[in-house]
Amino acid sequence: MSEALHLEFEVAGNNFVSAGGASDEVKKTLKMLGVSTASIRKVAIAMYEGEINMVIHAGGGRAIVDIYRDRIVIVLQDNGPGIPDIDLALTEGYSTATDSIRDLGFGAGMGLPNMKKYTDEFKIESEVGKGTTVTMVVNFV
Repeated sequence: MSEALHLEFEVAGNNFVSAGGASDEVKKTLKMLGVSTASIRKVAIAMYEGEINMVIHAGGGRAIVDIYRDRIVIVLQDNGPGIPDIDLALTEGYSTATDSIRDLGFGAGMGLPNMKKYTDEFKIESEVGKGTTVTMVVNFV
């Protein structure tokens, strides 16, 4: 494929039933395209963590995905509260999740660290009170 396959998804805030739906659709698409299992695993983990963060912290958002022959580019955009200290937010175990979210099994503070760990390129742009954009690239192996 010389041009990108472009996909877009709305991620509903506070909806744990549909959370992960976008990453699941991307995973299915990558399987159909014959992308390696190792690459699909990295994409699925990183994208799911991003979706869950949007559901929990940002009231939802948008996932924009471009699939190329050699890589995938995922852009997650939200209009949530923003991240005041990105370095702190990237610390394993750091979480601002409420007790009720933790009771559901989320909020362990591994979302952003896992997103960074499982991608080849990772960038966060955030403005407090305006929202966050995360861009992730996974190169296919």
